[in-house]
Order: sequence, then structure tokens, then C-alpha cells
Amino acid sequence: MTAGGMREFLETGVIDAGKMRAVEGNAIALGYSSLLMMESAGRALADAVLADNPSRVLILCGKGNNGGDGMVAARYLQHLDAVDVVYPDCGSMTPEAAVQASLLRHCPVALHPVRCAADAEPLSRLFDAADVIVDAMLGTGASGAAREPLATLVAMANASPAPVVAVDIPTPGVLAARILSFHRPKIEGAGVVDIGIPLEAEVYTGPGDLALVPVRASGAHKGAGGEVLVIGGGPYQGAPYIAAMGALRAGADIVRVASPAYIPMPDLIYERLEGKAVTKDHLETILRLVGRADVVVCGMGLGKESHDVVLAVAEAAEKAVFDADALVRPLPAAKETIYTPHAGEFARMTGTEPPVDLVARARCVKAAATAGTILLKGPVDVVSDGRRVRFNRTGTPAMTVGGTGDLLAGAAGALFCHLPAFEAACIAAYASGRAGMRAAEVRGYGLLATDMLEYIPAELFRRGAPE
Repeated sequence: MTAGGMREFLETGVIDAGKMRAVEGNAIALGYSSLLMMESAGRALADAVLADNPSRVLILCGKGNNGGDGMVAARYLQHLDAVDVVYPDCGSMTPEAAVQASLLRHCPVALHPVRCAADAEPLSRLFDAADVIVDAMLGTGASGAAREPLATLVAMANASPAPVVAVDIPTPGVLAARILSFHRPKIEGAGVVDIGIPLEAEVYTGPGDLALVPVRASGAHKGAGGEVLVIGGGPYQGAPYIAAMGALRAGADIVRVASPAYIPMPDLIYERLEGKAVTKDHLETILRLVGRADVVVCGMGLGKESHDVVLAVAEAAEKAVFDADALVRPLPAAKETIYTPHAGEFARMTGTEPPVDLVARARCVKAAATAGTILLKGPVDVVSDGRRVRFNRTGTPAMTVGGTGDLLAGAAGALFCHLPAFEAACIAAYASGRAGMRAAEVRGYGLLATDMLEYIPAELFRRGAPE
């Protein structure tokens, strides 16, 4: 895919803090470090301030990377008559902000650490004299009202005649004349500056996306990780169990398998369905289980005789992942749905063969995603919810072995307990592909889908570590 082709799938508009952290994490994995991003942002901020032709600038910094952006700007403004930097001298800064603070000590810039409101009040003269005030205190990390000493700084900035330029978003309470966001707007009405984040950091999945996976609360109880119901088996016995173990390894707490086939696995709860295939006779049992599950994963190993049951499950389910034999017309659709077809299944469910060219393939998937999110598996996976498109290139040719798609569906189901469909599908594709790569380092082309299971947690819960 050419760079121009990829540009078509860039998202636009306001981006929330979590997704921006994901993009930044992906950029870091591609080699664009946090310090380089901060340098680009701070330089752009300084240029914006200089547009007002000031001689005296007051920069209010916090302890995080938003404050680091302000400190970089101070360094690029050091040639002015006066540059004053106010920052809280309580608690530790982020490593990147600490680097910038250290550099400022070698510049003709006045540093004013404050610990409390009493420390801030004597600085009122700086607010009165400033031509421009920069708000780099909290940015996208803000939640609730600013606390001291920042609350006093907010009040003094609002009382000053100088215009306030806010970095990314205004600190709560700040009346900003102008807002400058980096990469994409974080709030409506913000101006945007490109800071050179690689396009692929947003278009392709990466380790930064793992930051979207919710952290389990310290007081979490059994079941907090979600309950997944896997419905499958009959003609093919192992598929639902691989999916179920994928869900467990991806963080689900309770996983039930409703199937005519029984494989003794002590970590799973088996719900017996009598006979050799899933039929309408089992609906009472199945629908009772659907009602208690957070997510239903359905289709693996079912064969072609159970589609009426699949449609009934879809009608009853709040959230569902449909794979394999469930992917036939009429297409099942729960209230929220993820479909995980390979190319042949995509053709069967849509009537359209997916193109080989990746741009055309992505357009095709996007157009088809009218009833839910589609994760089209392939050498490069394509994920779309009909509005957005993401690509995933993790994986290995060794994953052509049977069962890897079942594992992916199960992992998507576990993530779907806590994430929107699109994000769950993207992260499941990334993490299962990485797990396959790790397993293939040991097993090569003798890889089994079950070999991947032990690597899923390490890949999924490593919080944006570099690849």
C-alpha cells in the first residue's frame, strides 16, 4: 500500500485522550520517541506564541508531558526579553518533562517552582506584565477541577489582561483565547499542528493500542473480567474449545462452552447439548446461557445445519462474535456484533470476493460493514466498522494451521466484554498475531493454535512496550 493510499484511511476530527495515547505508543514503537514528539510539539507551540510578537511570555507548566511541551517552548523563546516558567514543585515529573526542566536550567529563563497557593500569589506581577500566557498545566490528562497550587494559577491567568494559549485542551477553569492541539484536535475549536507522527502509527495497529485495554481494579471480584459463552462444535469438536481458551487467556474470568462435543478441560465450564449437532431443540438451554453472558462467541465447528440456532442467538444477544459456520446468509446480527471471516467466508457472507489490492480490499470491507465490525483475516488483517478502517500486519505464515482463527474469535470475545467492537477487534488481531509470531519462533511451521495460548497474556497485557 502506498503512503497516499493509506492517507485515505486516516481518521479526522477530535481524538480522545486514550486513543491519542495509543497513537503515541505506536509512534514510539516505530522509532519516534517521546522526547522527539515533545520537541516537535514545543517548537510548534513557540512558533504559535511568536506569531503574537510578544516580548514577555509566561508559561504555566504541569508535571506531565503537557508541561514538558511548555518547557520546550520556553527554550525556543529564550531570546525574548523575559520568559518565566512556573511549575509545581511537588511530586515527580514524567521522565520527559524532567529532561526539559533540566535543560531550562542552562537557558536565560526564569524558573518559579511553587508548592502551594501561598507560593503562587507573589507571582501576580508576572501575570500583569506578560504579553502572552501559555497554559501547559494539565492538558488531556485533566479530570475534575484543578487543585492547588494550579487552582490559584488558573485564577491569576483569568484575571490577567494577557491572552492565554492553551496546549491541547485548557486546564479546567482556564479561559483560553486560543487552543493549540498537536496531531489532531483534542477539543472542538482547537487549532491543529502536525508534529510529524508517522501515518502508520494511526492506520496500523501497534503496541500503543494495548493502552486501551482496561486495567483490572485492585478490588476486582470473580467475574469482573467478563463472562463469555462459546457456542459451537458438532461436526468439528476442537474448534469451540480453542476459542474458549483464547477467551480465557485474553482476560475473561468465566467461559462456558455449549456444545454436543465434550473435551475435558478443567478451566472451562461445559454445558452439555445432547446429540451430534446444535439444533432448535437446544434453544431453551442456549438462550438461558446467552442471557447471562457478557459476550457470545458463535460458529466454530458448527457445520451447516445449525443456522436457525445462530439467528436465534443473534436476536437474543447483546454482544456477539460470529465466525466460521455462522458466516452465511441471512447474516446474524446481535445488538453489537463482530464478524471474523477469512477471505472465503467474507465472500460467502457478502457475495463479494475481497480484492487482493489492500486499498481496494479495505474499501470493500468498509462498504460491507453495515451490521457490525468486520475483521477480515489475511496476510494483512483489515478491520472496519463501516466508518473507520485499521490494518494489522502481525502474524506469520505458520498461522495458516487450523484453529488460529478460532483463537482470535475467542480473544475478541473477551476484549469485547470491556471495549467497543472496533477496538476489541483491532486489539485481538494485533495480540493474536504477535502470539503466533512468538510461538513460531519455537515451533516454526509445526505451530499449533494451542501453542499460541501461552503467549496471548504476555502480548495483550504488556501496556505498550516496544516491539
